[in-house]
Parts: sequence; structure tokens; C-alpha cells
Amino acid sequence: MRSSDVKKPFGTAVKAWRGRLGISQEELAERSGLHRTYISDVERGARNVSLKSIEKLADALEVSVSTLLAYGRTDEGAGLFAGDDLVEILCAIRAEEVEATVLTLKKANIVNNIQVVNDGVSALHYLFGTDEYAGRARTRPRLVLLEADLPKMDGLEVLRRLKADARTSAIPVILIGSTLNANVGAGQRLGAAAFLAKPLTFSNLSQVAAQLNLSWGLLRTPQAEALPEKKSR
Repeated sequence: MRSSDVKKPFGTAVKAWRGRLGISQEELAERSGLHRTYISDVERGARNVSLKSIEKLADALEVSVSTLLAYGRTDEGAGLFAGDDLVEILCAIRAEEVEATVLTLKKANIVNNIQVVNDGVSALHYLFGTDEYAGRARTRPRLVLLEADLPKMDGLEVLRRLKADARTSAIPVILIGSTLNANVGAGQRLGAAAFLAKPLTFSNLSQVAAQLNLSWGLLRTPQAEALPEKKSR
């Protein structure tokens, strides 16, 4: 790959994340310890950037290196990868929270297919391909955003069952709640990867992405785990 093929999209990423923070090139230069002219050259795609400088820029922009590099493969943030290569994110959240949550995810430039369910029972059916989800595509989501206070079955019970099953135990789960204090300890014991307090914001989502070293453009691996075929009776 030519260096020009990398420099321009990376420059676009830096400019886009700087814009989200609402800071100038001068402030980004000060935060990162780099010269303003250097920042300008990076954003124009006219500068070869060292790994050390990438780390400084990511830290100054308050994102992980992987997130910054993944975003840099977009066309002005329109999409990280081809849609067929993206895996699903399961968002299990109460119906009244859906509109605000999906809007926040879009603002965070999450381009994965987001599947929304509104209760704990439906979350399990989706994860295991049962009941109303028996005919869906036979791969599992690679990230679950799980509200602690769900109807029919609460989020902690969903988390317990998810982590107890070898087919789903490796899926990272972010537990969401209005007041997480009562749920954090239990969630940690059950294997939650991170915790977010409502209302969700671009800032706290980005912090969790950095904490988990996640790029929101999650790619399907060639050996993506499939749901087991139903045995004929």
C-alpha cells in the first residue's frame, strides 16, 4: 500500500475527532506536544506520521490508537468497512430509552449493524437464535450493550446466562444503568467488561472504547462462531 493511501484517511480521522472535541489545531498541538504546522500537515495528508506521534495524537484526542486508526479508514466517517464485513452489536435496552440510545450511538460514529431488543428474554432469544429469532443469520453479536433494569428478565440475569454458556461467554458486555452502584459489584463478578451510567453520551462511550481497546468498526473473523444447527428429530 502506498503511503499516500494511508496519510489522507488518517488526516481525515484526526480532523474529524478534533472537530468532535471542538478544539483548534493550536489546542491539539498543545495537547499532543506537536507543532501546529505538523498538525496541519497531518490533516492535509501531507505528513508521514510516526507511531509515537500517532500515540500522542490519540491521547490528545481522547480515543484509543485502534479507534483513531479504524476511523482513519473511513470516507469522512461515512463507514469504517464494507457492510458485509461488520459484525452486529446487540443493544438490550428498555423501549423508552431506544431513540436516545441509538442517536448517541450514531453520534459516536458507530457504523455496525445495531440490533435492538427491549427485554431480557428477547435478548437471550437473540443471542442463542431461539424463539422469534430462530431463523436469523447464524452468527452472534460481538458486543452487547445491556441495561441492568430490563423487563421480563433483568440485565444481571441475562449477563449470568450469557457468561455461563461457552457459546457466548467471550462476548464483551457493557452494563448500562441509571445508578450502577448496586450493580457494578454483581456485574464484575458475573463478567461484565465495563459499566456506563445513563444517559449515554459520546464522551462516555469513547472512554469505554478506549478502556476495552475497541474499535467500533468490529470485523467479523473468518472463523466467526456460528449457532449450532438444529438436530433433526
